Order: sequence, then structure tokens, then C-alpha cells
Amino acid sequence: MSPVSVLVVDDDELTRTGLRALLSTEDDVEVVGEAADGAQVLGLARELRPDIVLMDVRMPGMDGIRATRTLREELADPPKVVVITTFENDDYVYDALHAGASGFLLKRARSAQIAHALRLVAAGDTMLFPEAIRRLAASRPALPPAGRAGSPALTGRETDVLRLMAAGLSNLDIAARLYVSLETVKTHVGNILAKLGADNRTQAVVMAYESGFVTPGG
Repeated sequence: MSPVSVLVVDDDELTRTGLRALLSTEDDVEVVGEAADGAQVLGLARELRPDIVLMDVRMPGMDGIRATRTLREELADPPKVVVITTFENDDYVYDALHAGASGFLLKRARSAQIAHALRLVAAGDTMLFPEAIRRLAASRPALPPAGRAGSPALTGRETDVLRLMAAGLSNLDIAARLYVSLETVKTHVGNILAKLGADNRTQAVVMAYESGFVTPGG
């Protein structure tokens, strides 16, 4: 199996160097490039075709939110984006998730934690901190009823899957919890995204928290 290829984007050179050094200890993760500004991301993504962009959200030029949105608008098959931040309650992170990022990590995370998150995202799962998402969502206006997660369009099983997604469980964990196959979970996730109009499972989770449909521990 090919290693997960990663493009590291951060305006701080020491941070980029540190992330590259941390990830170099993982046999199945490969840093294929670096960028110091979000404006460089689109060109490098086209050239290097990374599986994941590990992106700082706060940069003085084009920030990670705009860069994430640009990738999704300009590329037919954009790389997944994992944003990195210093604080769990960073509003920039929340906006990046809305823009299409697949999850976020704290810069103080250990190399094994970062690598694990990248593997999850590359496999189609998410890396979220449910408590942090709940706090961020609580500060935002509620969604109108038509856009709320958990509307009658979702079946009972789909609502079960969405709650477990929001709790941070992977597809494999959800399959074990519900005693169904992994393929069945993937089908449910696909149906949830289609019905909610979400680009990815992270956006579906954000919608679920915004609407009050799920809360951590609920």
C-alpha cells in the first residue's frame, strides 16, 4: 500500500520543519511538499497530487479557509484537508470545516496522533473533537428547520449512524457498534451526505451540532 502523501502548509518555517520531522518517523506517511501561504496550495496540489493537505488556518496571506474553499472549487478531485491550529476553540477551524475540511488537529499533538488522524482521513473518516465542535456550534446561529440534520428525510438507522459519526467514531467502529458490515455503514454515510446536502461527513457532523440534533454524550 502506498504511503499517505501530505502537503504541509504553514507560514511558520519552524512549524513546517517540525511537522515534516515528526511525520518522517512514520513509514506509511510521506511529506511530498511544503507551502508558506494558502495562495500556493492550488498549484502545488495540481503538481504533487497529495492525498491530504495539512493546513494552518491562520496565515497572513491567503488563510486556510480560503485555500480549502479554492481547492474544492477548482479541482475535480481535490485532496482532503486537515487543518491545524493552536487552540481547540479557534473560530477559523469552524469556518474551515464549513469550507470543506475533513477535520482538525492541534499543533501540540504527537507524531503518532497526527499520523493516525491522517490515516483516518485518507480512509474516508474524520478527525474531530466533538466537545470543541459543540462549543463552536453553540456560538453560531441555529440552522433553519429545512437545513437541520435529523429531518424526517433521514431513516432511523441513518440517524443512528449520524449520532455515532458526531461522537467521533470511525466507519469501522460504527459497524461494530451497530452490528452491520463496513459497506453498509459506508452506504448509510453516503445517503446521509446526499440528504443533508453536505460535501463530506465533517460538514454533516457540523450540521448535526448546529441544529442541536446531537450533543456530546447525548
